[in-house]
Amino acid sequence: MDPIALLKKDHEEVKKLFEAYEKAGDEAFVTKRTLFEEIRAALTVHMDIEETIFYPAVKRVPNEEVKDMVREADEEHHVVKVLLSELSKMSPEEEQFDAKVTVLKENIEHHVKEEENELLPDAKKKLSATMLEQLGDEMEERKETLVTR
Repeated sequence: MDPIALLKKDHEEVKKLFEAYEKAGDEAFVTKRTLFEEIRAALTVHMDIEETIFYPAVKRVPNEEVKDMVREADEEHHVVKVLLSELSKMSPEEEQFDAKVTVLKENIEHHVKEEENELLPDAKKKLSATMLEQLGDEMEERKETLVTR
C-alpha cells in the first residue's frame, strides 16, 4: 500500500465532509452534528496513523528541514485536537459552533496544503520504496483497526 496515496485519500474524504457541512444550511443542526462527528472520527484516525507510524519514520530521515516540517505538522495536529475537543462539547445550535468548524476547516486546509506540497513529496524522495510500502501496509492495518472500534 502506498502511504502517500492513503494520506491523500483521507485528505479528500475530509474535504468532502467539510463541503457537505457547508452546504447543510443554517438550521440543519442534526445534519451538522452528524457531519461534525464524521469529520472528528476521520481526523482522529488520520492523525493517529500519521503520528504513530508515518511521522516517526519520516523524522528518521537525516534532513533537518524534513524534521522541522514534521514538528510543525505535530503542532498543527495539536491545534486541531483542541478545536475538536471544544466542538465535541458544544451544540450546533450554539453561536460559535459554525465559526469553530470554519477555523477547523481552515487549519486542515493549511495543513493538507503543506503536507501535500512539501512533506509527502520529500518523504517519497527520501524513503526507499520498500520502506514506503511497509509504512503503507502498517498504516492501512492500523486505520482498519481504529475504524472498526
